[in-house]
Amino acid sequence: MGLQPLEFSDCYLDSPWFRERIRAHEAELERTNKFIKELIKDGKNLIAATKSLSVAQRKFAHSLRDFKFEFIGDAVTDDERCIDASLREFSNFLKNLEEQREIMALSVTETLIKPLEKFRKEQLGAVKEEKKKFDKETEKNYSLIDKHLNLSAKKKDSHLQEADIQVEQNRQHFYELSLEYVCKLQEIQERKKFEFVEPMLSFFQGMFTFYHQGHELAKDFNHYKMELQINIQNTRNRFEGTRSEVEELMNKIRQNPKDHKRASQFTAEGYLYVQEKRPAPFGSNWVKHYCMYRKAAKKFNMIPFEHRSGGKLGDGEVFFLKECTKRHTDSIDRRFCFDIEAADRPGVSLTMQAFSEEERKQWLEALGGKEALSHSFNTAIIPRPEGNAQLDKMGFTIIRKCISAVETRGINDQGLYRVVGVSSKVQRLLSMLMDVKTCNEVDLENSADWEVKTITSAMKQYLRSLPEPLMTYELHGDFIVPAKSGSPESRVNAIHFLVHKLPEKNKEMLDILVKHLTNVSNHSKQNLMTVANLGVVFGPTLMRPQEETVAALMDLKFQNIVVEILIENHEKIFRTPPDTTFPEPTCLSASPPNAPPRQSKRQGQRTKRPVAVYNLCLELEDGDNPYPSKEDTPTSSLDSLSSPSPVTTAVPGPPGPDKNHLLADGGSFGDWASTIISSRKARAVYPCEAEHSSELSFEIGAIFEDVQTSREPGWLEGTLNGKRGLIPQNYVKLL
Repeated sequence: MGLQPLEFSDCYLDSPWFRERIRAHEAELERTNKFIKELIKDGKNLIAATKSLSVAQRKFAHSLRDFKFEFIGDAVTDDERCIDASLREFSNFLKNLEEQREIMALSVTETLIKPLEKFRKEQLGAVKEEKKKFDKETEKNYSLIDKHLNLSAKKKDSHLQEADIQVEQNRQHFYELSLEYVCKLQEIQERKKFEFVEPMLSFFQGMFTFYHQGHELAKDFNHYKMELQINIQNTRNRFEGTRSEVEELMNKIRQNPKDHKRASQFTAEGYLYVQEKRPAPFGSNWVKHYCMYRKAAKKFNMIPFEHRSGGKLGDGEVFFLKECTKRHTDSIDRRFCFDIEAADRPGVSLTMQAFSEEERKQWLEALGGKEALSHSFNTAIIPRPEGNAQLDKMGFTIIRKCISAVETRGINDQGLYRVVGVSSKVQRLLSMLMDVKTCNEVDLENSADWEVKTITSAMKQYLRSLPEPLMTYELHGDFIVPAKSGSPESRVNAIHFLVHKLPEKNKEMLDILVKHLTNVSNHSKQNLMTVANLGVVFGPTLMRPQEETVAALMDLKFQNIVVEILIENHEKIFRTPPDTTFPEPTCLSASPPNAPPRQSKRQGQRTKRPVAVYNLCLELEDGDNPYPSKEDTPTSSLDSLSSPSPVTTAVPGPPGPDKNHLLADGGSFGDWASTIISSRKARAVYPCEAEHSSELSFEIGAIFEDVQTSREPGWLEGTLNGKRGLIPQNYVKLL
């Protein structure tokens, strides 16, 4: 499990656990900041000390190997996995170049040092400043509340009202700052994945320029370089899409925080000041507690927590509620107070103070006090307003009309579906299309009145205005599951199975739309809208969680993957019936939970050379350029995330003493591999499903005959049931 998402609604509760999650994000950013600082220092050593180049490279490689990106949520995409693995690939490359002591280009400063310094100063530095403001406002807010709640109730009403207004204004300012800080924390966690790796690509370009073998290395690893650049671009595209959705959610919560409270197991929860009585003449002390109450069980929990001084969490108390009574100011010199009597503590009464009169009324209602409001603490999920868009005859007519116009007039337009139309024109077109009287009169194919971007925006707006997303709330979670795990084949089979569980009208509309998107992607050389780009655009259009939370929005990248799978496999998914024996989505795991990752295999893979990565922004002379022309280079995914990542990573060996050899450095598998040069038998310790005709499928316990090393790093060759093929080395144990 990675870092937990920070929910905007929690900014208003400001619970102890929310503060713990914030500290976890801060600690991770501090770790990243220290790592980048060290990396910059190492890069400068490469320029200043050529005699110690080998030592500096070894240190640099060590840093890269040990760093691992943290992620928000419970899974990562194949692109993010490749980006994470790329650091280990870079590390392996440096190890192979360690013996060569040629002079490194001075361009290292421009390609590596400056971008990292800029990122550290402008991004990580900005977060540090936000943290200072946040900590300062926390101190100020709760100090002011303490002071405010100590005001005597006997003071003039005008004085008290003025104090109330001041406190409320300060609290609202604190909430605003908290929202911005939480948004910035999560944004920088996502941004660093591509902001850091891109300068590394440029750095390796400079390395190749000054090494005699650079030209050959670049030819060998051009495919990996292109795919890594695509991984970065895909991650960046998904980041941009997710960020806009997160900002939209933040603005909704900012406008109506009470309407976006998350469902909770507690009837009421929040901060209360609890009076702790002390022997005379010391009077009493008021301590802030985070309180939680379950009405069904009448169970009351309270935990002391002090926001200042870094947040100190005390020992909690639990008791069962007997009754709750409102306290008037003539009986206590504090406002917003009420008494609680515990059923399991006879004769013990606790006096508590809310932050405001409104909050006291809410607590009285939840605790069964005398005063009650018409609304409860935990607001239910607010249903989305339903527009006029429906999956009826009119809806199908509108979509078909828009698709026909796009394919007739703008199939080759660059940025199709990403370039948005003018809002007023889009609304006017939608109004005309959704009106029975004017729909047939609108000529989209021949009229110059409607730009293609207006038509595409209207179509997307219509789909997003449906009462329920096209792929339904009910199946939303099921569609996400296979996108997070499994082999490419199992993902396609799962999506195939689920599409045929959609209501007939939804499936028919989805078929029409995906067929069109497939056609759009077939013209990607002209319109630049690859399958991955279309996934970014239509992921949030076709799929949407019922409850809008930051955690749900972090799954947006997996919605994009589902759309990519639909586009790439349109004919199979919509023209053939699914496998009736396919397991339910909750069982869609392609490999056992404890199975090690398989060694990736690709045609023409290297044997003893490190990974070569080039910055696409740098160009060679025409006569020296071993790469495809710019027109032949894709702008996004060659093989989208529904395909396996072709990154060769360090793979753990089978359980036992042979688990400590890295395989990615090309050719040498260590002592374990040297023992199987002659043919031997092996037993499968994990099940495996073949992803290629040259591979073998097997279950746990399968016995392989005539097992030998393969020319493919990380793979063995063996015979099973008369068939010979490739076996992942870390899936078997030699006999």
